[in-house]
Amino acid sequence: MAVSLPNPGESDTGYRLIAEINVTPLVDVMLVLLVIFMVTAPLMMVGVPVQLPKTSAAKVSTTIKPVVVSINREGRLFVREDEVAATALLGKLAELKKEAPDAPVYVRADRSIPYGRVMEAIGVVTQAGFARVSLIAEGATPPVGTP
Repeated sequence: MAVSLPNPGESDTGYRLIAEINVTPLVDVMLVLLVIFMVTAPLMMVGVPVQLPKTSAAKVSTTIKPVVVSINREGRLFVREDEVAATALLGKLAELKKEAPDAPVYVRADRSIPYGRVMEAIGVVTQAGFARVSLIAEGATPPVGTP
């Protein structure tokens, strides 16, 4: 408990008790307990040790190689690394659609290529049946597996 002294000039010479709670030590203790529980709680989450059975099933392949359509500065078309004529682009993309129907398609074009030419390439990609088409720009993180 704390004691307050009388003010100068007061006639009362006795001491008065202060009935206030000092919460600073309480907060300190609570913060220490919080840190202790935050550190120990993940350590207490231990699973039950079990011997898992073996399986002969093949591993699931989660990576699908994307189809990358590129247009270089001269306007030539490439599917992945292979050059393709503009008239054969639809056929090539249709073949790839049969191989991997869920594969994403990324369209890359040189910055000097007119916008209309890029949109024509995207139109051919959608005609081939691909639903997921994305444009790749400089500064963007290239997707995994693209050249």
